[in-house]
Amino acid sequence: MYSKHTLALIVTSDRVYRGEKHDEVRPVVEELIKNKHANLKLVYYRVVPNKHSYIRNAVLEAVEASDLVIVSGGTGISPRDVSIEAVAPLARKEIPGFGELHRRLSMEQIGPRALLSRTAAYIIGNSLVAVTPGNPQAVKLALDILSQVIEHATEEIRGKGHRHHKQ
Repeated sequence: MYSKHTLALIVTSDRVYRGEKHDEVRPVVEELIKNKHANLKLVYYRVVPNKHSYIRNAVLEAVEASDLVIVSGGTGISPRDVSIEAVAPLARKEIPGFGELHRRLSMEQIGPRALLSRTAAYIIGNSLVAVTPGNPQAVKLALDILSQVIEHATEEIRGKGHRHHKQ
C-alpha cells in the first residue's frame, strides 16, 4: 500500500498573479490527484510573479510544508523566465535525470521546442523540488514522472533509504 505524500504547487506567472489570466495549472493538478495520483495530497498553493524574491520565498515556505514541490513556469529562455535562477541557489543537490527525462518525453509531445525548456529538479531542505514549464501538459508530465519516484526519493532525502553495507 502506498502512503500519501504532500505536494506544493507554485505557479509563476505575472498575468495570473495580476488577475489578468486564469490559472490553468491548479485544476489539472487537482484532477490528476483525484483520478490518477492518489498518493499525493495538495497542501500548499501560491501564485507568484516572475520575480526572484517571490519565487524564492514561496519555495522556502513550500519545502517546510511538503515532500514534493512543483514550480510551474519560468523555465524558458525569455528574459522573464527566472525560476531556475531563483530556485537553483537554494538547492543542496540537483537531480539532472528529471530534466533530461522530461525534455525527452516532451519531445514526443511537442517536438524540438522541448529543447528550449530548462526543466530541472533539486533537493531543497527535505523536499524534492521540480521546476517545470508553465504549460498544464508539462506539469502533468512532471507529476506522472515524479509520482512514481516520490516514495523512494523521500526516503533517500531523509536518510531512511537502503543503507549500503561497508566492505
